[in-house]
Amino acid sequence: MVTIESSPGTATTPPPGTSGRGDGTATRRRRGSIDDTRAYQVFRIVNVVLLILVIAATLVPFVNIVARSFSSEIAIRTARVNLLPVGFNFHTYGYVWSDPNFWTDYKNTVYYTAVSTLVAMVMTTTYAYVLSKKHLKGRPVLVGIAIFTLFFNGGIVPNWILVNDLGLRNTVWALAVPNAISVFNLLVMKSFFENLPQELEEAAEVDGLSTYGTLLRIVLPLSKAVIATMALFYAVSFWNSWFPALLYLDRPDLQPVTIYLRNLYAGATGAANMGADTGDLQVSANVQAVTIVLISVPILLVYPFVQRYFVRGVMLGAVKG
Repeated sequence: MVTIESSPGTATTPPPGTSGRGDGTATRRRRGSIDDTRAYQVFRIVNVVLLILVIAATLVPFVNIVARSFSSEIAIRTARVNLLPVGFNFHTYGYVWSDPNFWTDYKNTVYYTAVSTLVAMVMTTTYAYVLSKKHLKGRPVLVGIAIFTLFFNGGIVPNWILVNDLGLRNTVWALAVPNAISVFNLLVMKSFFENLPQELEEAAEVDGLSTYGTLLRIVLPLSKAVIATMALFYAVSFWNSWFPALLYLDRPDLQPVTIYLRNLYAGATGAANMGADTGDLQVSANVQAVTIVLISVPILLVYPFVQRYFVRGVMLGAVKG
């Protein structure tokens, strides 16, 4: 038998039935890769355009509010204010800042927000950590209780009676305790704790740490992202809240700044309707814009410090896997 070996560089004939198929498959793969790349580029362009539109829809109204807060009453009434102030004035800011009660209420708001956020974070974190333990007896009942309160509540009158009977009226606890747990924040944090490696807690138990020690020394240091995010959510909610203070705080020296600005707006509007002088009309025309600016500035100053945790905290707590 004679064996014929092909020398290097000599073309060999492919087996019958396979001629050209390999090259065609590779070509189709290259074309598919090119099509995928083009589709991804189109997706990125559309995504960028949509995000720009969303940013514009969010930013332009706020810029308009800032411009209105510095514009004259006549310019506002004639709808000539867009993105820049028209007839610049500082009368409304001076009207508010000259009142010492404003600064008292502002300090009250800072105090209420700090205490309420701290209470809410402690209760939400501990509750979520308990619910994240799948071996816990009665866990479905505890989850069901939390979800039930998401859809049903006692109403304004029963809540007021409860707070009054507990002796919490005219105290910071009337604002902090009834709103201490947001079910949405609780479920997000619960999901985050469930995604943490179980081996870390088992190793901590082997080293002799108790449940509280594991939570404080292992779990919480690994949860900075979700903690910062939830703290921001709570702080914004308590800072902007005014209705609970209207219900539970009767003394004027205990009211937050949101109640002060609400009363200022109502008083200025009433003065304008009764034909007050130009100064009162100026306040009436600008007070709503000034209110939004003054309430938004502290949150805008705090947000950059927690922004790096914001997206990561929400995604880690909301996506399981």
